[in-house]
Amino acid sequence: MDDVYVGNAGVDGATNAGWLLGHFMPAGDPRHSTDVEVKWGVHPPGQARSRWATSERRTTLLVLVSGRFRLEFPDRTVVLASPGDYVVWGRGVDHSWYAEQESVVLAVRWPSVPGYRVDPPVVR
Repeated sequence: MDDVYVGNAGVDGATNAGWLLGHFMPAGDPRHSTDVEVKWGVHPPGQARSRWATSERRTTLLVLVSGRFRLEFPDRTVVLASPGDYVVWGRGVDHSWYAEQESVVLAVRWPSVPGYRVDPPVVR
């Protein structure tokens, strides 16, 4: 059945920087979408976004699965410390992040648009 895809977020995400669903998947793949992007992010302690995301055109929901994960915004810092903690930010909100501990996060962004790929995260 070509309209059904079964996988494992950890395995599939490892081959695409954690991204499981979005415009970047091949056309015809059930994981291809211009409406939404989904990421299973596995981050070692000390890993940080390589640079701030600016001029954001998407809305994002980020949910902590495990660990301790810090989101930085121009006017505040948010720390996700308990499984299920989450933060939502809208279009136009610049941001960055830092894994205070080994962390797993689930990110959902919409819409899925090209032009936001950055260098791989760095470990500080």
